Amino acid sequence: MTTWPSHLTLIEISAYSDCLHSCKTIAMDFIEPILSVVKCIYDLVEEVKANKHQSKRICHRVKALEKIIRSIQTQKKVVETENVKSIIEDLTVTLASTKTLLEKHASSNWIKRAIRKGYYEEEFNHVNERLNDAFQALNLALNVQHDAAVSEVFDLVAQKKQDEEDRKKDEEELMEMMTAMQSDVTEILTILKMQKMPYEEIRKIKLSELKFIPDFPKKPFLITESAENYKGEFQGFPVVIKKYLNTGQVSSSEVETIFKKETDTMNRFQSPNILRLFGICINNENSPQAEFLVVMENCEKGSLRDVLASGCELSWSRKARMCLDVAQGIYRLHQTEENFKVHGSISSSKFLVDEAYRIKLGGFELSKTETSLQKSVKKDGQENTMCYYAPEMLEHFKISKASEIYSVGIVLWEIATRKKPFDGLDNKNIYKKVYMEKCQEPLPPDCPESLQQIINACRAYNSFDRPSAGVLMDKLRLVVAQLEQ
Repeated sequence: MTTWPSHLTLIEISAYSDCLHSCKTIAMDFIEPILSVVKCIYDLVEEVKANKHQSKRICHRVKALEKIIRSIQTQKKVVETENVKSIIEDLTVTLASTKTLLEKHASSNWIKRAIRKGYYEEEFNHVNERLNDAFQALNLALNVQHDAAVSEVFDLVAQKKQDEEDRKKDEEELMEMMTAMQSDVTEILTILKMQKMPYEEIRKIKLSELKFIPDFPKKPFLITESAENYKGEFQGFPVVIKKYLNTGQVSSSEVETIFKKETDTMNRFQSPNILRLFGICINNENSPQAEFLVVMENCEKGSLRDVLASGCELSWSRKARMCLDVAQGIYRLHQTEENFKVHGSISSSKFLVDEAYRIKLGGFELSKTETSLQKSVKKDGQENTMCYYAPEMLEHFKISKASEIYSVGIVLWEIATRKKPFDGLDNKNIYKKVYMEKCQEPLPPDCPESLQQIINACRAYNSFDRPSAGVLMDKLRLVVAQLEQ
């Protein structure tokens, strides 16, 4: 009977799951390796020193999934469909990723990790969402009967409320533990009290709420054909204020109508890895000379393309973390729900980098509102993005989640190499290289093998062979854990 020895690394476990593609059936003895990881997760939950409530919430979801797996074992089913094999493979990687997260919070340097709130909150969110995805997929594929208690664990409305309550409890307990410590308590509490701005719905902003830097005279740091970009502050946080030019006869009411429709969509995709949009400001609203401004998060280091072209040092562990950030931003758009979204024009210039090298996906926020403001303006010169097109897009020009994963793979290749994709080639030769010759540009010899495999999988010629955004995120989290050890 196949089991995973305790000495296996997470990367080896992930590699084991990769070999499932070559299997024709899912034999009953494959259930045991999954259950062995589940047991490790239970043990780790008992050892975590911070974020105990959120860890236990993960444990509840894993236990519910365990019931489904054990029901297959009890009924002694052998499933032969490709769909179920794929689901089980994804679950294997998700559980390994879950184990990685819990190991970090059970480690000796848990205090350092605990105060990096922006990172751990989103990691817990992503792991919970991936466990939800696994439950829904197994439920649909196997039609396994389970009790009401299991279904309740994965009730989406109840989940969000309970997850938020658990997060607050963890914060309160963490503050109590820190207060009880006698050394370095002042510094630690100061960090904890520097709360990031809570996520609020995108809204209409008054001009008086904005502070321009410099304030007098106001001086844009970037001017394009369609807008002036200013640095500023909104509620004490650094922002970019984009003021549109030559808006012509656009009415305030027309812009507001489009804005309200778009914000309903945008509010669903808030994430630390998606560029945050605060709202729109209309100055001189009832005047023919109305001015339209959009307020968004400021990313100090500029675009990902700018960072890669600079001389800054990027270790492989940092590059892997940047790749994970990219995947997390895409996952937020692609995640399993009715109203998923594709970005539509992924490139390294559409990702922005903040002061801590965290990457955020931009370039799609309020696109319809912006279009309405640019009626009388020529579009700015656009970069040639054909080098990001998947082979099937070059032939049929149909965008999908899978074709967008190919584009992401090109961005990950850029992070690994710091080069421009198919540099110097025109569209005709890009088509020849990608579609006719099935070319993949090489990765550096010193690129970690596990990262190479992921990047190459994203750039696979056949869309079926590319990972979903969720699987990509899970696997990159394993790579990050390996390189940060």
